[in-house]
Amino acid sequence: MSVINRTVMAALSPLLRSFDQGCEHPGAVQEGVFRSLLKAGRDTAFGNEHGFGEIRDYREFVRRVPVREYNQFAPYIERLRRGENYVLWNQKVRWFAKSSGTSSDKSKYIPVTPANLSGCHYRGFKTMLATYIRRNPDSRLFNGKALTLGGSVKVDELSGGGARNGDLSAILLSNSPSVAEIVRTPSRKIAMLPDFRQKIEGICRVCSKQNVTNFSGVPSWNLIMIERLLEYNNAQYLTDVWPNLELFMHGGISFEPYRERYRRLIPSDRMHYLENYNASEGYFALQDDPGQKGMALTLDNGVFFEFIPMKSLEKVLAGESEEVYTVEEVRTGVRYAMVITTNSGLWRYLIGDCVEFTSLCPHRIIITGRTQLYINAFGEELMIHNAEEALSEACRECGVEVTDYTVAPVFMDESHAKGAHQWVVEFSAASQEAVRDCQALERFRDALDAALCRRNSDYEAKRSGDVTMTKLELTPVPSGTFYRWMDSRGKTGGQNKVPRLSNDRRFVDEIVK
Repeated sequence: MSVINRTVMAALSPLLRSFDQGCEHPGAVQEGVFRSLLKAGRDTAFGNEHGFGEIRDYREFVRRVPVREYNQFAPYIERLRRGENYVLWNQKVRWFAKSSGTSSDKSKYIPVTPANLSGCHYRGFKTMLATYIRRNPDSRLFNGKALTLGGSVKVDELSGGGARNGDLSAILLSNSPSVAEIVRTPSRKIAMLPDFRQKIEGICRVCSKQNVTNFSGVPSWNLIMIERLLEYNNAQYLTDVWPNLELFMHGGISFEPYRERYRRLIPSDRMHYLENYNASEGYFALQDDPGQKGMALTLDNGVFFEFIPMKSLEKVLAGESEEVYTVEEVRTGVRYAMVITTNSGLWRYLIGDCVEFTSLCPHRIIITGRTQLYINAFGEELMIHNAEEALSEACRECGVEVTDYTVAPVFMDESHAKGAHQWVVEFSAASQEAVRDCQALERFRDALDAALCRRNSDYEAKRSGDVTMTKLELTPVPSGTFYRWMDSRGKTGGQNKVPRLSNDRRFVDEIVK
């Protein structure tokens, strides 16, 4: 191990020990987090309303504090944005992570407290780096630069100038210590440019000749950056530009549809890909072992976790059921809606993500979709993880790559006697020739439809004999279509995501148009 790696590991060893403790003793660690959060919330408006001073245990907490979605938190958050202090947490809030999510255009403003920044987001990221160096002691990660494809921030319009909102990535950049700028690229000025195309051009000018060893962010936006870097440098592979590249830390969307493309553009045996679950609300999980399926929950990271079986979610939200479980009570193979209580003052907040445990020692999860991100127009209950896996299989079978897609129902009407799904798909530039003729498109369509049937029994049943649903409709669109559509909505870069599955046709019709 190099001197620099030993120095880093010495500094991060307390975080590693704490992370390991959470893996080995999840109940005890989560109990400590719960007590700490409850203590911090007692002297807040929310804590006074819900009698935090009288809560002695978790079950009393459950009785007093209902599970809430964002809309039910919005009045408290608006008070914070208007300058009122100590509404949800015992610290002043001057930053709000703005997120539209994937199933709604309405913006959400997630409070980011100092405790949440240091004790959750930064802590989680440093823990992930520590687990990586522990597994790769000869890494040269810190011999070069870390590239961050950041977002942007602006003055919050409700605060009168006292607060700012924007992408989480930009908030993290804005608050990172100055010493971090030594090992990070590009400069904050370039990384936080609001115009995504200007940001990419700035990265090409500044970073092409730097020794970049790692980068992080959403796979789709980073892929746009990579393709422009290759064009700018007249290079075939990203390793021609950055020969010492060894790590991509990704999150936000599934990496599976992009994995083969990244491997083709970065043909290096030294390259590693690690997933992390760092949402606007907090840093929740990290891939500590690439050989294991799923990400390990960061149980020591200022977040108390609860889980609701998806079959019981509506009853829990209606107050008709208390079927909510802690980490000690969950099981593998069950789809849960995740509920979080955090050091940003979100109390029993339904974040909107569905997870499934792949192991319980340690607690590892995969993200299987959103509580609202699915299609169930005809009883088919197609979830996002079914769609992602089926698309990856069809791409492998047909030897093509898909850069973006979205799916919506084709409803029964005068022109459609049966229901169906319409897949609007953008193939990569390298695959355009392979799907140029109708026969190739039909083969891909058949492969995708068959893969969906194999992965979702409800979809297969509705497709059986074309009784309820016919074979999916495939609509290929030209390269750059999804980018232009996102750009027209002012949603490029940062944590903005293309909506994948919808129960209405609004997005599909806009994109096709």
